[in-house]
Amino acid sequence: QVQLVESGGGLVQPGGSLRLSCAASGSIFGIVYMGWYRQAPGNQRELVARIHIDATTNYADSVKGRFTISRDNAKNIVYLQMNSLKPEDTAVYYCNAEHPGLSYWGQGTQVTVSS
Repeated sequence: QVQLVESGGGLVQPGGSLRLSCAASGSIFGIVYMGWYRQAPGNQRELVARIHIDATTNYADSVKGRFTISRDNAKNIVYLQMNSLKPEDTAVYYCNAEHPGLSYWGQGTQVTVSS
């Protein structure tokens, strides 16, 4: 089992920044990808960004150039730096960790972008 604990969500004005953190514990050996997904009301959960253990990254087109994912392998923490936030970024953001064949989720953290 892998436990994921997110932090860093909140309310921010359009154009502002937030940094999300996700700390992994438990059976972390063998995690290949860590990433962030989000789900807005009425929408399906969607990939925001993910990072492979070799540091390769993938981003949703809607966040490219604004969001940056990074990973501290020594501390087992993954970060999502979100800049130039837009109202359409408002959602619950979920941390995800993937072993081959297994996927783990955090409890989610709310990000609200509003003036």
